Amino acid sequence: QVQLVESVGGLVQAGGSLRLSCAASGRTFRRLYMGWFRQGSGKEREFVAAISWSGGNTNYADSVKGRFTISRDNAKNTVYLQMNSLKPEDTAVYYCAASVVVGRREDSREYDYWGQGTQVTVSS
Repeated sequence: QVQLVESVGGLVQAGGSLRLSCAASGRTFRRLYMGWFRQGSGKEREFVAAISWSGGNTNYADSVKGRFTISRDNAKNTVYLQMNSLKPEDTAVYYCAASVVVGRREDSREYDYWGQGTQVTVSS
């Protein structure tokens, strides 16, 4: 059993930055693959970014590549999503996800544990 607790999101103006964090408990963080997904109003949940156990491998959706950075601090059992150059299209509820084993990292069905989600709103 793994519990994921996400930081509070926020309201940001277009072009601004925001960092989300997700703290994991219930299992050794080092052994978890971590990912971020988001779901906008009226949209399906979509992949944002993922990171391997060691942090040596990352993967991003094309829509956020070059703007978002995923990282992890295993000593703090925490994964981060640094979001820069935010656009109104980034407005969504952001979910932290984790799994012991992940085959296709961008597939939400590969993840076993989920946070409650945090709202990020980007104004024009």
